[in-house]
Amino acid sequence: MTEGDDIMPHDLCVQLVPLFQDLSGEDQLNIQRSTRFRTFHKGDIVFSPHSDPQLSIVARGSMKVYRIASNGREQLLRVIEPGGYEGESQLFGASNQNLYGQALTDTMVCVLLRRDFMRLLDAHPQLSVRLLSTIAGKMAKVEEQTQFLTMGRVEERLASYLLDLSKSAGGSQRVRIPMTMKELASFLGTTPETLSRKFRYLEDRRIIARKRRDVVILSSQQLEEM
Repeated sequence: MTEGDDIMPHDLCVQLVPLFQDLSGEDQLNIQRSTRFRTFHKGDIVFSPHSDPQLSIVARGSMKVYRIASNGREQLLRVIEPGGYEGESQLFGASNQNLYGQALTDTMVCVLLRRDFMRLLDAHPQLSVRLLSTIAGKMAKVEEQTQFLTMGRVEERLASYLLDLSKSAGGSQRVRIPMTMKELASFLGTTPETLSRKFRYLEDRRIIARKRRDVVILSSQQLEEM
């Protein structure tokens, strides 16, 4: 891992994050000056329960967020891509008990420490409202994943996941899975071998067509009926 202000343009992180986009250029620059730029190589830990409370903004690359389950296994929660961020609740004082961030590729991250954020809130109190809204949205996503895991059949979980990807892409029938098959298997609570069989099941029935992580949904109705 390396650190330095010359890694990327000064305005890159702030412009990527919707949270800051309605602020004036001068206000964005003030926020940018409070962030620290860091580069992580594939496999590096971006943050852990031992890190200082912080907001981690992905500028380039991607980062997975996971926790360690009671059985000691890694449970994937989400994949953060450019413009995404993690750690909002920590900015408001919540402790990180069991969350880890790990670079999936060479990844550039802007880090905003809680102590710096508290100074920003004095000048921009509206940020607290936006962050609380974002936190609520992520809680809904975690609840959604919990619902995935209560579905009895793996193909039902996979079908629901693909339909959600389609909705997030504005209803497009062409979607790209933003994680590896191993990570998706973890997310859906199954094994890579079982997930591979379920993909073949959907392909053989002409419900989807797939080339690696690119999927074309051929029949949304059949996915919804699973």
